[in-house]
Amino acid sequence: MKKCFFGVLFLFFQICLSQPFQNWKGYFSYNQIKDISESTTKIYAAAENALFTKNLASNDVKTVNTVDGLSGQTISAIYHSDTFNKTIVGYEDGLMIVINDADGSMLNVVDIINKNIPSNIKRVNHFMEYDGIVYVSCDFGIVQYKLATLEFGDTYFIGPAGQEIKVYQTAIFNGDIYAATQNYGIRKASIANPNLIDYAQWQVFDGGFWTGLATFNNQLIGMNANTNIYKLNGGFLQIGSLGQIGLDIRATTDNLIVTGAGRVLIFDPALIQIVSIQNSQITAIPVTFTCATVINSIIYIGTNENGIVSSPISSPTNFEFIMPNGPKMNNMFSINSSSSNLWVVYGGYDIFYNPYTYVPNGLAQFGISKYNETNGWLNIPYSDVLGATSLVRIAVNPNNENEVCITSYNDGLLKVVGNVPTTLYNAANSTMEGGAPRVNSSTYDKSGNLWMTESRVEKGLHVLKSDGTWQTFSMQTILTDYASNDFCKIAIDKNGTKWIASYKNGVVAFNENTSVGFKKITEGVDSGNLPSIDVRAIAVDNRNQVWIGTNKGLRVLPSAGSYNSSDQMKANAIIILEDGLAQELLYEQFITDIAVNGSNQKWIGTADSGVFLFSSNGQETIYHFTKDNSPLPSNVINDIDINSVTGEIFFATDRGMVSFQGTATKPADNLDAVYVYPNPVRPEFVGTVKIAGLISKANIKITDIEGNLVYETTSEGGTVEWDTKAFGKYSVASGVYMIFIAAEDASETAVKKVMIIR
Repeated sequence: MKKCFFGVLFLFFQICLSQPFQNWKGYFSYNQIKDISESTTKIYAAAENALFTKNLASNDVKTVNTVDGLSGQTISAIYHSDTFNKTIVGYEDGLMIVINDADGSMLNVVDIINKNIPSNIKRVNHFMEYDGIVYVSCDFGIVQYKLATLEFGDTYFIGPAGQEIKVYQTAIFNGDIYAATQNYGIRKASIANPNLIDYAQWQVFDGGFWTGLATFNNQLIGMNANTNIYKLNGGFLQIGSLGQIGLDIRATTDNLIVTGAGRVLIFDPALIQIVSIQNSQITAIPVTFTCATVINSIIYIGTNENGIVSSPISSPTNFEFIMPNGPKMNNMFSINSSSSNLWVVYGGYDIFYNPYTYVPNGLAQFGISKYNETNGWLNIPYSDVLGATSLVRIAVNPNNENEVCITSYNDGLLKVVGNVPTTLYNAANSTMEGGAPRVNSSTYDKSGNLWMTESRVEKGLHVLKSDGTWQTFSMQTILTDYASNDFCKIAIDKNGTKWIASYKNGVVAFNENTSVGFKKITEGVDSGNLPSIDVRAIAVDNRNQVWIGTNKGLRVLPSAGSYNSSDQMKANAIIILEDGLAQELLYEQFITDIAVNGSNQKWIGTADSGVFLFSSNGQETIYHFTKDNSPLPSNVINDIDINSVTGEIFFATDRGMVSFQGTATKPADNLDAVYVYPNPVRPEFVGTVKIAGLISKANIKITDIEGNLVYETTSEGGTVEWDTKAFGKYSVASGVYMIFIAAEDASETAVKKVMIIR
């Protein structure tokens, strides 16, 4: 099997990244703030797995995510060093990324990840810089990191007998380094001691349960688990009380800031409390606090739901939200891309189709997100979705993009018109059954009728017709134990046959316009040859083949027309040669989605192995993207969708969404709208020239102005690329190049020009 891997492979797990992935875009949520840092001119915010900065003078907001080189893992700490002009990002798995703020390059530092200690105690908790060294507090101890040389120094295991203990935070006071630890109080040692790797050099300063330390105005301040704040200088003097567990304590030149989930306290240099902010004071949007800092008398508070909220210290009632435009959450259950809009819902149900265990504390109560290039992100809150929980799939009316139907795996079908949820269909106003209709996938047919499945009922297939009437079909005769069967995705072929993926009955096929009735493909050689009855993905390709993804591999039904045969339908494995040996493509892989592009190639997502792009017959692997060789933030692919007009492919994962700019777009009906971009091609441009708006099987010839042929190809979909080379050998010179386009039967032609400037 031929393989073409895109991107940069992180060979040694430590690499300097200075170039972004140019064909990728990131669509991340910046709502959940994990930590913040500051300089005199900027605020640095770490969201779940992405960053943003705000320039306080210009108000410019800049985002950084996996497309720029960040990891998709969860961030736990951030620190900006003004002295070295570097920003350090720490992760829950022990990874550190050092960003050179001068040029944006990044260094992946994996020394903690590679330490021979249990993986569950490698989390980075806090950074403290002193004399050019950053002291990294981790779940196992303290690590030195030298900013001048970008190298690790010593590691301190400071627990009893040198055991690994969790260190929340460190601070320097009167020549000593203090460490607040879990269960072992505050430990201290002389910062000048050259032998701090010896645990015996660390003394127990206090045995209480301290969760944070900071040095402020030449005083050591501690945050105790008893919710109080103390000055630890010549005794323990309480200076304030949060009234709740403290989450964050830090000091700036003029202020000490202590943060709990519902309250922030600010102290002046005399340790007098000057401000107390309750989260209940912020009435515009409900928030819980995570951390806070002060810059130029402005308080910046990180929240768990809505980015950063800021206010002048002198008037802590005038709140402003700082949050880059983005979706509500990173864990996206499913997506749908129309020609101009991208819709997102957040689920859901668990692997066993149980909607009550997808999130803690009952059914998921999430809203809806919508994106387009003109307006950015629109987030419709849960309060507006008419009580529909567990929203799982999206169908956009192909005849009216303003009409969207979203299925709920507990409450039926939600209709959205013009971004406003208008109707919730359930047993009271449709053919659905029961008080909690579990409706999963839905899709429109070419007549504008909306087909959908309802799980665990006899009449499991419904259609909302374009005239507003409903019809339902009994599936009792085709399903084994319909009362425990769940449906997944649904696809409709060019003949109007519905292909329905199910949890316990393989693939069910139905066409109401024939006398065939319901048929199914299940496991076993004589029953359809699926590797499993648990089917999670289904797609009909441009040749009317049905591609079937199960929890144990892939099958292809050679022709959707076999539905009309009296014989049992049989799906086949794709056999490829791997190192000279015959192998089954995606053997035993848990397949989560299949999407077909304009060139009939197949994008296939998996539950733990990233995403693949295969040739139309599956014999060639064109791409295999994972979190290690691409901006994918996770190898868990929840959904894939393609903008058929632009060729952009969206990958929704459990840690955020990214897209890859493909070239396989849907073929046009004629050559009236052919266009070339970029045009002109300037010297600084890196990439390929795209010729779009093509019909299928169009012949393209490119010549110089004198008529010399420099490139020729035939389109598969609606777009072709030219690398501006003469048949791939050498770059063509500056000049105007003619592009001659003709249909396969020469019935249509078009001529375009492109100017290349070297």
